[in-house]
Formats: sequence, structure tokens, C-alpha cells
Amino acid sequence: MSVADETGYEKNLPEPIRRYLDNAATSWPKPPEVFTAWEQAGRVIGAAAGRATYREAMEADAIRTRCRAAVARLLGDVDPQRVAFPAGATLGLNMAIHGLLRSGDHVIATAADHNATLRPLTWLADRGVIELTIVPCDGAGRVDPDLVAQAWRPATRLVVCSHASNVTGAVQDARALGQIAHDRDGLFLLDAAQSLGQIPFTADVCHADLIVAPSHKWLLGPAGTGILWARSGIDLDPLIQGGTGSASDSLAMPARFTDRMEAGTPDLPALAGLLAATGWLAAQSIDAIGRRCRGLAANAAARLGAIAGVRVIGTHAASPRAEHGEASVGIVSFTVEGYDPAEVAALLEQLAGVQVRSGFHCAACIHAHLGTQSGGTVRASFGPFNTGDDVDAIVAAVQKLR
Repeated sequence: MSVADETGYEKNLPEPIRRYLDNAATSWPKPPEVFTAWEQAGRVIGAAAGRATYREAMEADAIRTRCRAAVARLLGDVDPQRVAFPAGATLGLNMAIHGLLRSGDHVIATAADHNATLRPLTWLADRGVIELTIVPCDGAGRVDPDLVAQAWRPATRLVVCSHASNVTGAVQDARALGQIAHDRDGLFLLDAAQSLGQIPFTADVCHADLIVAPSHKWLLGPAGTGILWARSGIDLDPLIQGGTGSASDSLAMPARFTDRMEAGTPDLPALAGLLAATGWLAAQSIDAIGRRCRGLAANAAARLGAIAGVRVIGTHAASPRAEHGEASVGIVSFTVEGYDPAEVAALLEQLAGVQVRSGFHCAACIHAHLGTQSGGTVRASFGPFNTGDDVDAIVAAVQKLR
């Protein structure tokens, strides 16, 4: 069955209809170009980038180079030689955190953050390597920058923040948080897992010293690779040491940033798919995609919130906030009175083929501030291939539950 709307996006849905609303976990479907590039790299090229000079190996290296340049443009025209490709955002965040922090450092994180940052920070804090302060968020998942400023200590070296909450979709004031860190000679690490691909990035929006994001979420690329950018002058100790295809006659890790951060054989098909995805995003316009996803989420939030016994968590807006970018991304979290979130998720698929995520969403701290610590939330996340029909379906299914 084929479904399309006025945007021209189209997706093929098996019977019974599959209405996929879990794009915050991983985007689906991907643009057809992504799968074509992924298969071409695996079936036809089949060589490792940066490891030889025969034709296919050189072509593989060219794909990686073009992907670096494309990602650098997405990040606001940063230096491509400061863009590395770890095997996913979780690894990239660990590389940034473990590679940067030293004994005695103090770190400020937020209750709206993902466990991909909170767990490595807690690991270091529990072992006495660093001290960690987690500032609270409000009932929508937003963080007051003043609380970050108040938490600052003489030993504070780093502020860590999830740009957009993967639970409520709330977008943090990255510019203000970065300014707080820079005014005090600190650094700012931005987890852009839920924003890059939905929000256009510029130096003004990010104001970050390090940015990490996965390929497989809003960038619409395959799993298997991620993005780690660090501005010039930031040195990270490599979390992983090994072969890089460069300076192979030395036992020391190379000095060049990309080589130091990319030990091991790169996932070329994943990079080829990510390169194709960046081209699709550029052609469609990230700004337009983001506005459309936020519009679907805002519509769903308003209609779900009007159902008796349904509580929508957070605030949603389809228009930008002038002071610092977007108010939210295409995510809606809610609860249904009388049901555990896991029950709601199972029933939505049974009733309407609607696929959502339930539970705590790998965000350990935020639920105490949202009042959802007993079972988490039901989360619907709208991607560029979702339509108004998907909003209708989830609203109708929840109405049946009530």
C-alpha cells in the first residue's frame, strides 16, 4: 500500500498498515538514495577507506572525504578536518567525555540529558575522577540557563547538554549555555542526537565546542556511524588506539584529529548512506523538514491533550522562538489514565498499526521532574515521511482506549 501527501513524500506500507512513529529512536523509512548508496558501497566498492591505493580503495576514501565535507556544511560550515566518524553517537560522546576530562574536573549536566552522556559522567564521578552536578529541568523538560550559571565552580571544566530532549522534544537554549561556559573559560559539549537534521545549525545556534550526533536518527542515514566534531585547539585523548591507515610505521597514535579519533576500519556503507542522506536533507531543506515535523507533533499534542484522561507532557510549537531557535522538535510524550505506558504502546499497534515507544527512553533523570517516574511515557516522534493520516490514526486509537 502506498501513502503520499502534498509534499510528494511517499512510503510503502505492508498490510496491515504500519504507522511508524518512533523516529526519535531511529528514522524510518530512509530516503531511497540512502539504501542505493549503502548497497553500492557494500556490493560494488567493497574496500576499506584509507588503506590502499587501488581504484576501489581510493573511491572508498573519496566517499569518506565527501561525507566529511557534507557533515561540516550541516554543522554550519565548520572545518571538515575536525569532523570524525565514530561508530555511533554513544561512542562519540564517550570519546569526547573520556578524552577531555581529567582528575579533579567538575562537570555540569542537566536532568533532561540522555543516558549516553549521564552514564559515562556518572561512571567517572562514582570512581572519584570528576565531580558532577546535574541541574534540574522544569515540567516540560526545559533547563533554565541561570541554574547552570549558579552551579559553576572554580573547577568546572565542561557543560554537557542534550540539545533537544528525547522525551518531551524541548529544545534547550544552547547559545546561552555555551556563552555561560565560554565566559568562565569552560567548554560546552552538545548532544545533537535529537536536533541535527531538524534544526539548521549555525555557530549562533550551537555555540558549542564539541558536537556529537548519530547518523541513524534525524539525519536519516544508516546505523553504524556517527559524528564527532571538536573545534580547533581541543585535544582529545583517543579512547581507542589502533590502526588508522596513516603513520603505520609508528607505534604512537597520529596527531591529526580525524586519524586519532578513527582507529579501525570505517563502516564504508554507512558513510556512503550518510553522504546520500545529507544530500537529500539539503535538497529538501532541514528548515522545511523541521517545520513539518513540528507541525505534525503540535497537531498531535493539541488533539491528544483534548482527550479526557490523556496528559501531554511538555509544550509544542510549530513556529520558531526568536530568542534561540526552535521551541521543540517533532516529539510528543503523553500518558493515558488507567493504563501503563507499555500497555498503551502495545494497544496502539494492535488497534491501528501505530508504532511508538514507551517507558523511560534512556533518560534516567527527567521523569522525576515530569511526574512520570512510575512508568515513563508513551512517545510518538514524527519524521519527514509521516503525514496527517498518522496523526489521525494515533488520536483515533487513543480515543478508543478512553
